[in-house]
Amino acid sequence: MSIRPEVKKQYGLVPNYINGAWVNSMSTEVLDVENPATGEVIGQVPLSTKGEVDAAVRAASVAFPGWRDTPPQQRVQYLFRLKVLVEEHQDEMARIIVQEEGKTYREAFGEVGRGIENIERAAGIPSLMMGRNLEEVARGIDEYELRQPLGVFCCIAPFNFPAMIPLWFLPYAVACGNTYVVKPSEQVPLTQNRLFQLIHQAGFPEGVLNLVNGAKDVVDALLDHPDIRGVSFVGSTPVAQHVYSRAAANGKRAQCQAGAKNYLVVMPDADLEATVDALIESCFGSAGERCLAGSVVVPVGDITEPLQGALTDAARAMKVGYGLDDSVHMGPVISARHRDRVLAYIERGVQEGARLILDGRTTPPPNRSGYFVNPTIFEGVTPEMTIAREEIFGPVASIMPARSLDEALDFISRIPYGNSASIFTKSGKWAREFQHRVVAGNVGINVGIPAPVAPFPFSGAKRSFFGDLHGQGIDSIFFFTERKVVITRWW
Repeated sequence: MSIRPEVKKQYGLVPNYINGAWVNSMSTEVLDVENPATGEVIGQVPLSTKGEVDAAVRAASVAFPGWRDTPPQQRVQYLFRLKVLVEEHQDEMARIIVQEEGKTYREAFGEVGRGIENIERAAGIPSLMMGRNLEEVARGIDEYELRQPLGVFCCIAPFNFPAMIPLWFLPYAVACGNTYVVKPSEQVPLTQNRLFQLIHQAGFPEGVLNLVNGAKDVVDALLDHPDIRGVSFVGSTPVAQHVYSRAAANGKRAQCQAGAKNYLVVMPDADLEATVDALIESCFGSAGERCLAGSVVVPVGDITEPLQGALTDAARAMKVGYGLDDSVHMGPVISARHRDRVLAYIERGVQEGARLILDGRTTPPPNRSGYFVNPTIFEGVTPEMTIAREEIFGPVASIMPARSLDEALDFISRIPYGNSASIFTKSGKWAREFQHRVVAGNVGINVGIPAPVAPFPFSGAKRSFFGDLHGQGIDSIFFFTERKVVITRWW
């Protein structure tokens, strides 16, 4: 697709950021960036070349020795400045997210807040990065452990959280003394473009942080580059497998958060009103385009009928539209292609015998030029159905009753994913049994979106995660450092 001059009226063609300067891509291949609520083209993104990837990585490699030798207390001063700048521009960044990703303003503002939380956490690196020591491990011999940075790392980011997810990784990497390259999703490059303007304003030394736009060719160039030491990725399971296997084959560290199919178990004693509120936010918040989005609701016993009625009524009452309208509860999905994918899953559910009790395809969307799917609910879902097993990544909830907690846990054990699972109950016994037995990385008890805060790792199990060390928490410090053990004897 060629560059269209008329696009320049809003965000224009976004540049790369390499070695402390904004650089226009040499590529003539560009993609349109659309507002998914209107279908309007609001900018364009270049599909950068392998040479431009190499330039960014080389800049980061050159910057690494000096940045590594910068004392941690000095490195975090840049993060403190960045935190203040992002806080000052949180409203602006949230509005950009709404325009390019489709979230509501409230959701987008909260996303930026979660990113700020990670910048703040990483600013504590002088204590987080401290090693360990033991005196007299043998007579006259002491031993201690150092944590040292490795070099250049990169982030391959998804479309659904254009501000937050790069900030799961970037602050920790540079706080530990590494240098960094970000490859934002080509569907949502505008938020990272604005963040890097703030990074530039914060005064980071040249080459410490770099931004390269593009698609799969850029991803593969990063994975193959000999100077990249590790990669952080969030996205679908097939792509996570590709990133993980290719990174590992090239001797790189990799942490790859992948797809999800999150089950929400509702026990007979659950608080119905509070539970329905949590389920609505979990299943339909961010149009279901979250790796922690609830997908299958499992009512246990005689709560099934009242829960199904209350959930359907609440979902039917949701207002769908453009996220900059304060009265809107849910925005569009990211693109026409993704809308068609979600609609195909709904049709598949019908074909396999599930019953639609709320059909998000039939209500006219508030703006026919946008990519809207209204809240959709199935009943009569069984574990073998496609909609019970595969990630839809849209505002589609399936109700699949169970006779007992054991049966509900059995349902969850059959799916290939293990990103999150939640239980709603007043019983400590049931809650403890659930958290002990369920195979999921993030577990909610009366919480529909069990999103860990920055001091804890964002976990994942089964085919929801590839790697050993997760994002956030102490895992991030281990991922971005090498532990060196020193054994000393003095005469």
